[in-house]
Amino acid sequence: MITLTEKAAEEIQRVIGEQAEEAQKAGDPAPQFLRVSVKGGGCSGFEYVLDLSDAKGENDEVFDSYGVQLLCDPKSHLYLNGTTIDFKDGMMGRGFVFNNPNATSSCGCGSSFSA
Repeated sequence: MITLTEKAAEEIQRVIGEQAEEAQKAGDPAPQFLRVSVKGGGCSGFEYVLDLSDAKGENDEVFDSYGVQLLCDPKSHLYLNGTTIDFKDGMMGRGFVFNNPNATSSCGCGSSFSA
């Protein structure tokens, strides 16, 4: 399972709302989901990826966290199971923070990890 903190869910809902308005103006489908995945790369071997999506993939696992529907493909879920995503907004910057119990190390910026 992958979860959001309440603050992260609020930020995702805000972004989805903004993107939905833009999509409506352009006549495109509005995003409904947050896709959470990993890809090879970054300083530590794997990078976290967050994308908005308007459709669920055939093999996606779906999680609900504070009203946000999260999608994750099975391969990424192997690395992300148990992860909590938070949102920090402070003087040193703002962004999503991953608390991943599967990571054996992570880079200083927090956007990549090794497992």
